[in-house]
Amino acid sequence: MEKVYLDNAATTPILPEVIEVMTHSMSNNFGNPSSTHQFGRTAKAAVEKARKNIAKHFNVTAGEIVFTSGGTEADNLILQNAVINLGVQTIITTKIEHHAVIHTIDFLKEVYGVTVVYLEINDKGDIHLDELKEALLKSNSKTLVSLMWVNNEIGNLLPIKEVAELCKEYNAYFHSDTVQAIGHYELDLQEVFIDFIVASAHKFHGPKGVGFAFVRKGIALKPMLHGGDQERGVRSSTENVHAILGMEKALEISFDKMKEDKEKIESLKKYFIEEIKTIIPNVEFNGQSDNLEKSSYTILNVRFPFNDKMMIFNLDLKGVAVSGGSACQSGSNKGSHVLGAFLKEAEAEKSSIRFSFSKFNKKEEIVHLFNVLKEVKK
Repeated sequence: MEKVYLDNAATTPILPEVIEVMTHSMSNNFGNPSSTHQFGRTAKAAVEKARKNIAKHFNVTAGEIVFTSGGTEADNLILQNAVINLGVQTIITTKIEHHAVIHTIDFLKEVYGVTVVYLEINDKGDIHLDELKEALLKSNSKTLVSLMWVNNEIGNLLPIKEVAELCKEYNAYFHSDTVQAIGHYELDLQEVFIDFIVASAHKFHGPKGVGFAFVRKGIALKPMLHGGDQERGVRSSTENVHAILGMEKALEISFDKMKEDKEKIESLKKYFIEEIKTIIPNVEFNGQSDNLEKSSYTILNVRFPFNDKMMIFNLDLKGVAVSGGSACQSGSNKGSHVLGAFLKEAEAEKSSIRFSFSKFNKKEEIVHLFNVLKEVKK
């Protein structure tokens, strides 16, 4: 049975070059970076070199990069610090953020009484910049804006530069969950003034369990985990040396081949959009996912003109891996909180599937998927 993996927004295959770097590190670089002997110093040097190289991709200093276990920890570190240590009393966000953001904000609201302002979402899943501006204008306390750059379910692109400019104009912190964007889009943080971004290596062909937070110079964070002074006192715990080096390599390759990878993946997405319309004429696309200018080239969220609760399961039986929204919701009875935020009830009840692509996908796989869809449709 042919297998087709189209759930790259959930996680991506690890690049062979990344595996090679990590294997070499495991065999030759086992020291604890906090140890003062030569084995520890060697590991520490490797970690700091990786930090410096990662920082260069975003035009920031090495001291502004904090290594974490991934995007969820990085989001928590930033959001909790904003309220507990930086004095933020108002958070402006939406109800279509990743759960790492939504659930953390819910916690901060319940425990610390922070005021949460939810921006309205239009029928395409976009915010209105005028409403954001109005919310910033009305806020009379220290404020943080938390809006993701690329929505992990529908792929909508936030006008991130415009949002950053508004936050700077109204003296608000700006945090963006950039997990779905890092490794796929360039970001010069000297040109786009964001205070905090986060990344997770497994979204750009790196290992799982490692990521980083960017914290702009001059903003002092305190650790959530206590026990050591690693990561300049911001994140206690022995650094995951091998994974950090793997992440560095994955990001290097992503940036080196970003243009050609984008062209390849975008052409697959365009072909997918055109062909699925012929197979299922009444098919719709959620959010801006069918708009190549307003959505990520890696994500396409398709809404079928029927409700088939077994559709994802049946595709899996045929060897096709996809997701019904975000991976953390797959297999659960809960509907997508993203689609539920802007679709009418009748539309939200229809079967929606997120197809997400990577450079490893081929046109032949898409053709195979369409043949499978025809079978499942019957």
